[in-house]
Amino acid sequence: MTLPTPLAVLVFALGVPIALLAVAVDPRLWTLGVSYAFLVLAAMATDALLAVPRRALAVELQAPDRIHIGETGVAEIRVGTTGRTRATRFEVLPEQYGPLDPARLDRLEPTSGAGAQGRLVLTPRQRGRIIIDAVWLRWQGPLALVRRMHRFAVDTAIDVVPNVRGSQPGALQFFSNEAVFGTKTQQQHGEGSEFEALRDFTVGLDRRHIDWKHSARHRRLLCKEFQIERNHQIVFAFDTGYLMRERIAGIPRLDHAINAALRLAWICLRAGDFVGICGFDARIRSYQAPTRGRSRFASIQHAIAALSYNTEETNFTLGLAELNLRLRRRALVVLFTEFVDTVTAELMIESLQRIANRHVVVLVTLRDGDLQQAVDAEPKDFAAVAEAMIAEGFQRDRGVVFERLERMGLHCLDVPSTEISVALINRYLLIKQRGLI
Repeated sequence: MTLPTPLAVLVFALGVPIALLAVAVDPRLWTLGVSYAFLVLAAMATDALLAVPRRALAVELQAPDRIHIGETGVAEIRVGTTGRTRATRFEVLPEQYGPLDPARLDRLEPTSGAGAQGRLVLTPRQRGRIIIDAVWLRWQGPLALVRRMHRFAVDTAIDVVPNVRGSQPGALQFFSNEAVFGTKTQQQHGEGSEFEALRDFTVGLDRRHIDWKHSARHRRLLCKEFQIERNHQIVFAFDTGYLMRERIAGIPRLDHAINAALRLAWICLRAGDFVGICGFDARIRSYQAPTRGRSRFASIQHAIAALSYNTEETNFTLGLAELNLRLRRRALVVLFTEFVDTVTAELMIESLQRIANRHVVVLVTLRDGDLQQAVDAEPKDFAAVAEAMIAEGFQRDRGVVFERLERMGLHCLDVPSTEISVALINRYLLIKQRGLI
């Protein structure tokens, strides 16, 4: 496709006042305007012939196979030329589909030949598949009077997957016996209630752990040593309703929950616990029975990644009742959800009360930073005052719900998105150390 440039339109338009002025001076000079128009058209045709032909161009796009949610990907684009062609400046526009912000061209620099290369910055909005069918190129002739535009097929697919980059390194930090400093120090010995071994009593140990029977037999003070229990069932329950589609820091709430769950799931598997998955909104969308072993992390990751974004309202009564029915033994249920009104909260509280009678429940919600900013912002007019009062009312209602749930024996975590992983891991370790499961 060949089109005139704004410069060509301007030069052609200048022929109108020139023709009018010539006719005003001498009517016999009317041919001057026509000659000027043909001259401009001839220059445009020459520019089109001198421009790089389409058959001399080749476009190559090298993109990553997958991008983790919350990160940006980079695709390398190369424009190659064949034959003897002039150095040309190219403009690039990708033809993209899927959960992706408009691709931003970082740079497009000319290469040693007449081609060019650059980088496309890809920022996914949510999990799914990104399709880049083609790349549109636009370039001008040497006289800048015409521009050419053509579509080059590339047929590239990129999967947007949950962010598991920090799962295994984070778990290694928790299980490292040599780590002195870190987010959390976990002591395997001396915590929990599962007997491990006997050791000589020394100053500083708890006297309540002295085993008097074995001390009398061996004629020296022996103390019991404990370790954290294993073989517990940990079930991650995800609310996939429409409220979990809301974006916090540019990422849906559901994806924040998935990233935190994957990190904790790896730690649970390393600790010897069973890990299961459940996703529900108006009905049960996904369920995987608790399994153990580090080799099962791939299947758990696949099951979590398959959770979709739905637009239906969450039915806590059905979802939690079905989950309670499928769990045959006491488990730690980590529920990622969100609520905005008291009616939904009441239904959620009633359902959580029934499941909390058999299991240990951790309710995880994400704190909205924009809501807190609306409360803390200095009011400049009556509209800002009304907005702050409404936001404070929402926060007060949430606080009342959390207080009721904590009185029922549930563990509530309402934290910012940047702190959800650490807060969830700390609460998991605290529950195991207290022997609550």
